[in-house]
Amino acid sequence: VQLQASGGGLVQAGGSLTLACAASRRAFSTYSMGWFRQAPGKEREFVAAISRSGSSIRYADSVKGRFTISNDDAKNTVYLQMNSLKPEDTAVYYCALDRFAPAAATQERAYDYWGQGTLVTVSS
Repeated sequence: VQLQASGGGLVQAGGSLTLACAASRRAFSTYSMGWFRQAPGKEREFVAAISRSGSSIRYADSVKGRFTISNDDAKNTVYLQMNSLKPEDTAVYYCALDRFAPAAATQERAYDYWGQGTLVTVSS
């Protein structure tokens, strides 16, 4: 399974961006997908995750109320709608897939497949 992330770019503080991550194929009947990010000089951190059914959704405290994760099962695609962006949201955003997972996970080690990352830059 290959994951292709897209939608990154440069935006001013307070603006919005939507990231998308498409899986090359549906290899598993049960899975969850998540977004992580890595800012310059920092470790990669969890952002949001969603189960295939959408019944399980998790967010990092830092993005709650500003970011919304969703999925389109027919397109094997997960989205991350980012509103009210802040300079501290600047990072490379990675999508990941956790196979056989009925619930969204927040830990990196739970994920089996990773996309290449897309850069989000928020200017002040």
